[in-house]
Amino acid sequence: MHADETRIGASLVRRLLAEQFPRWARLPLRRVRSAGTVNALYRLGDELTVRLPRIANGADDAVREHAWLPRLAPRLPFPVPEIVGLGTPTAGYPWHWSVLRWLDGDPPTAGALPDGRQLAADLGAFVASLRALDLPGGPPAHRGTPLSAVDAETRSAIADLRGSVDTGAATAAWEEALAAPRWTGPPRWLHSDLMPMNLLVREGRLAAVLDFATLGTGDPACDLVPAWNLLPATARPVFRDAAGADDADWARGRGWALSMALVQLPYYRDTNPVIAANATHVIREVLAGRRDL
Repeated sequence: MHADETRIGASLVRRLLAEQFPRWARLPLRRVRSAGTVNALYRLGDELTVRLPRIANGADDAVREHAWLPRLAPRLPFPVPEIVGLGTPTAGYPWHWSVLRWLDGDPPTAGALPDGRQLAADLGAFVASLRALDLPGGPPAHRGTPLSAVDAETRSAIADLRGSVDTGAATAAWEEALAAPRWTGPPRWLHSDLMPMNLLVREGRLAAVLDFATLGTGDPACDLVPAWNLLPATARPVFRDAAGADDADWARGRGWALSMALVQLPYYRDTNPVIAANATHVIREVLAGRRDL
């Protein structure tokens, strides 16, 4: 998926475990199929997962999660990853990596939810709980900035998609989001990457939230993106009410969903069909919603 991707295989994982966590080195190991773009995942035995960054952009992820997840987890209403071992760089692998508790559940798929209102309520409660946290000293969130910080990247992606999407409508929707009032409150905690592949569900309920590599504080609007990347339109009001989003939050959240999808689609169209399909879905949902105004 990336030009600078590091090759990761079972032999490397076995070697790292033998060197740094020998008590787990003989457990069964198998690759986990995932649409994730930054990390390779391996199931280790029945209870553990090994997670290794593929690219330098993920080099600090495990350290950030190791520092903050133990403090966040007791304050959140749904399970999140528990790091039981923080691996360190070696001569054969250049970045920190982690061993985590296995969490049961399945990633949801946009358009495949029979109803979605219970999941919407769960997701809204999760977003609201993050937003309400009183936990000082958090790092800046990856997407906790004003939308204007990604304006150039978003407009470049729209140009790249000429002939594939309605670029006029996409530009108009983007400019509407940019015009929304900015966040003026104190920085709030947010996950900032609530893509479907970072969620687990069981029987229509949220079972866990994964991958906190981009967590931090800032404008919490980005955590509203599940409204467009996952939930059916009929469930969006439930999610919005549970998350406590006002009109300005909602407009900025829609802008983040659109920007992320516009950037993802040309980048992953040929390398990650799951991400590309979700990006197409988001663009369609955002533009359809605009036409319904």
